[in-house]
Amino acid sequence: MAKATGPSYKVPFKRRRRNITNYAKRLALVKSGLPRMVVRASNKTIEVQFIRYEEKGDKIIVSVNSNELKKEGWNPKRNTPTAYLTAYLCASKAKGEGITEFVLDIGMATPSKGAIVFAGLKGAVDAGLKTNFNEGKIIENRIKGNHIEEYAKSLKEKNEAEYKRIFSSYLEAGIKPEEISKLFEDVKQKIASSNIGKPVKKMIMKGDNE
Repeated sequence: MAKATGPSYKVPFKRRRRNITNYAKRLALVKSGLPRMVVRASNKTIEVQFIRYEEKGDKIIVSVNSNELKKEGWNPKRNTPTAYLTAYLCASKAKGEGITEFVLDIGMATPSKGAIVFAGLKGAVDAGLKTNFNEGKIIENRIKGNHIEEYAKSLKEKNEAEYKRIFSSYLEAGIKPEEISKLFEDVKQKIASSNIGKPVKKMIMKGDNE
């Protein structure tokens, strides 16, 4: 009786089949021995995480969602300035957890110039963390929102009704989009001058050493 034969190929992991994970790239990042900074954007928010590989599975050290920026007076959008500030805030918190260096994990995102992931990278570096990166992938003016500002000014002069419609969420939040770069600097300064990421001194109460 003839011996039964089956397919001679192996079924790839589900995450590879769905084009979610590049395992070769992930292995290279894990071998670095450094925490990975992951920048992911949904339709409305941006999430930045610092993740460390452990044998039992990845461990999230710090995670920040762009909605946290509302506390600092920023109206978060899925854009470059928001990615920068979210990463700046997350990296500031990561320093408090002892992180000094990282590698960027862009997942399956396309590494195009000016992409959101590189705005996040710049934010983490400016917050004081170290990594290797290509300055050519970063567009400084877009990080600060100059492109939004210029468009808002131009549109307001040409068609104020359309300006109010497109920037309605900014205006409702009391933010002038034509002054977005100034607000960007103000929010960045608030994060930098806060106690985020700074070691907390232990208070010694009377009787503790008695």
